[in-house]
Amino acid sequence: MASPMPVTRSASSRPALSSFSFDGVTAPIVRKLCGRRDTRRLGAAIARRLEPRDLVVLSGDLGAGKTFLVRAIARALGVVGVVTSPTFTLVQEYQTARGTLAHADLYRLLGSGALSLDDEVARLGLREMRAEGAMLVVEWGEGAIDALGGRPALVATLAISGASVRTVTLSGPSANDIV
Repeated sequence: MASPMPVTRSASSRPALSSFSFDGVTAPIVRKLCGRRDTRRLGAAIARRLEPRDLVVLSGDLGAGKTFLVRAIARALGVVGVVTSPTFTLVQEYQTARGTLAHADLYRLLGSGALSLDDEVARLGLREMRAEGAMLVVEWGEGAIDALGGRPALVATLAISGASVRTVTLSGPSANDIV
């Protein structure tokens, strides 16, 4: 059996969405991901905790591994076939035994012009999908929490720490369950 991933709780670290208060989480949980295997394990842990109507927000720089993490979540939920970034399609839906997994990428909508981010998200119907029971995982969604239906179950912020090393900061009501 592989050794567990290192977990630290840092009171000095700030949550990805410091303006939100999450019950049951006293400090963000910081984990080091030492490669793709650790990211797959994290995705499986998130998938085990996901329930219908949950919102998971992923943030981090380009190339930090957000889409790879979503792919790991989808695989752990039993999705077969290609799981791609919805950067151009904006939303991909996958059917799982536990319901619909909706994966959205709002990067192209940031500062897009005519409509606000909230209006763009409303046009996509993401809040409605969530209300109907979809598990919603959104890349670049930190600026649209209210438009996505509010109160994320989990916020995961990924940071590049080395060539194949990432650091993830987890916050939200489900963060304690993802260790």
